[in-house]
Amino acid sequence: MKIVKVTYTATEAYADQNKTNIQKVMSDLQSLNISGINYNCCLCADGKTFIHTAFFESVENEKVLLELPSFVSFQQQLKASGPEVPPKQELLSLVGSSKDVFKA
Repeated sequence: MKIVKVTYTATEAYADQNKTNIQKVMSDLQSLNISGINYNCCLCADGKTFIHTAFFESVENEKVLLELPSFVSFQQQLKASGPEVPPKQELLSLVGSSKDVFKA
């Protein structure tokens, strides 16, 4: 399993478009219904700092997200928007969870 956390701050002017782009990615992932991907995004109280967490059961599952056209577009548009704080990626290790991350 691989867990990735990405945090960044969009400009105030771009935050709503970023939310729309993220919702498109989530919609596409829901349509694919791949059990090995658990991807979430939260918005901080400032209304422009985003925290993404992605749990991948396998390398193949991660590749699905990274090659998803809506995800590629989301990344390109975010970069072009000139975020206030650029994306910072961290790799995490799961200590515990209240639910099964991946159901067998």
